[in-house]
Amino acid sequence: MKAAQLTEPDAEHGEGPVWWPSWGGLRWVDLFAGDMLTLRGDGTVARRHLGSALGSLRPRAGGGMVMALDTHFALTDAWDEEPRPFGNLRTSPGVRLNDGGCDPQGRFYCGSMAHDSAPGAGCLYRLDPDGSTRVLLRGVTVSNGIGWSPDGGTAYYIDTGTHRLDAFDHDPDRGLSGRRPLARIDEALPDGLAVDAEGGIWVALMGGGAVNRYRPDGTLEDRVELPVRQVTACAFGGPRLDELFITTSRVGFGIAEEPEAGAVFRADVGVAGLPALPFAG
Repeated sequence: MKAAQLTEPDAEHGEGPVWWPSWGGLRWVDLFAGDMLTLRGDGTVARRHLGSALGSLRPRAGGGMVMALDTHFALTDAWDEEPRPFGNLRTSPGVRLNDGGCDPQGRFYCGSMAHDSAPGAGCLYRLDPDGSTRVLLRGVTVSNGIGWSPDGGTAYYIDTGTHRLDAFDHDPDRGLSGRRPLARIDEALPDGLAVDAEGGIWVALMGGGAVNRYRPDGTLEDRVELPVRQVTACAFGGPRLDELFITTSRVGFGIAEEPEAGAVFRADVGVAGLPALPFAG
């Protein structure tokens, strides 16, 4: 399969796409600019600055957003509000928050990484609706994609430095356990992920110019190809959740080298995705 360009190359480092109907559709981040981007109905892109860096964002069940802003979590009640800090997390010096997602219970899981990608400097955190934060994993290098199986019993996770897609058992009360490698990815750097309604896991390949689909047993089953190398993340959306939206980056090279880099791409992949899970706080 091949993806088609949907937007102009509006982001230097596009990441974290999310489809949420009450937002009017698709939002994503331009990470190092600290900006949120929104796809308008006419195909143009609106941009809003939120902080010095914006790793990820997710909808809140009651309206607004939860987001990972450089060193801390923040909330808004509406899209045009200024974010206010939430919880007591402050990352270590030289470490910032990165990709994240919510579990079926409405808790926000978000990881961190060093600005220089130093091995083992990051963590995976869980932000609960009451604002409490706990460390789930230490020794993480580049915490990236996280998502849940259709039944909620398995969580999928990527620490890019491991070149793996990993799986955890997930219990609503006990959380994550039983980490195990699901697929080894040596062709590129695994980045963000999305899970479809059949249980397939779609993994963006940074430096690989593609998104791979893996079966729940880790078998590589399908592939979406893009005309740019730095593919960062993906999310299902559209009225029937059967469109795969894919973010890309142009960090490290000029726009003349890959003119489409930094754009959002779209692919019809023949399967519906799961709706985004909102934060319950």
